[in-house]
Amino acid sequence: MVNLLKFWNKCFKPVVHPFNLSNDGVQTYSMWQYEKGEDTISFYLDYLTKEEMFCGKEVLDIGCGAGGKSLYYASCGAKKVIGIDIVARYKQEALELAKTLNLQEKFEFFAADASDLPFPPESFDTIIMNDAMEHVARPEAVLQEVLRVLKKGGRIFINFPPYNHPFGAHLSDVIFIPWVHLFFSDKTLIKAYKELVCNLPDGTERVSFRISKDKNGEEYFSYINKMTLKRYKQMLNKLHILPVYYKEVPLRPFLKPLAKLPFFREYFVKMAVSVIEK
Repeated sequence: MVNLLKFWNKCFKPVVHPFNLSNDGVQTYSMWQYEKGEDTISFYLDYLTKEEMFCGKEVLDIGCGAGGKSLYYASCGAKKVIGIDIVARYKQEALELAKTLNLQEKFEFFAADASDLPFPPESFDTIIMNDAMEHVARPEAVLQEVLRVLKKGGRIFINFPPYNHPFGAHLSDVIFIPWVHLFFSDKTLIKAYKELVCNLPDGTERVSFRISKDKNGEEYFSYINKMTLKRYKQMLNKLHILPVYYKEVPLRPFLKPLAKLPFFREYFVKMAVSVIEK
């Protein structure tokens, strides 16, 4: 099955991915994120303006990666932006870009678990979880924690691609087959992924970033939690959280009818978007 996947993979055009751009010396991960900052907030601009989201605000960016998105938020008039990511090695790259953009006074990076934030209650006006909800190991605990550190009247902005999105497996740095995780088992995907990155300069790093072992020694994708639209809504209901704004963005405008059907929406929604107020 691994050989079949690898053969089939050659039939698809490579997807632009920041890991590969960085490897090829085209662009750093942090700068790629910074340039995508406008896309990050575009999902919310039919509900709030950029100024309402950031101007004069204390902002927390959950799952900030190399800090590029955080620095974009800082450039939008935020008073202070703190980026949180569990991957500590991103800190240096984030701080270097902050200095390049002359935003170092507005930005801090913390290597921390989002389910155990090192901040007192009601510390932030705005909390961003852009492409983060599908990655955290304990999503319910993270939601409770971000609510704890959110100021009264503050807002949490959450957007994520559901697991059954065409690239919901988050392996598109080397696997370009849409919906590949529906055709192959995790065991096959893990073996194929490891083989496809083995000769890359950061191959070992990518494997450790995405794959871990459970208590029985079995490998699994620890980088994602397989968050679906259904699971997300069930989690909000369980925590008695009612978003003040919610929408599901289809993969393409012409696919909007499919993205509204109960079964197909999991496969044809590009992004779930919500705003939660305290």
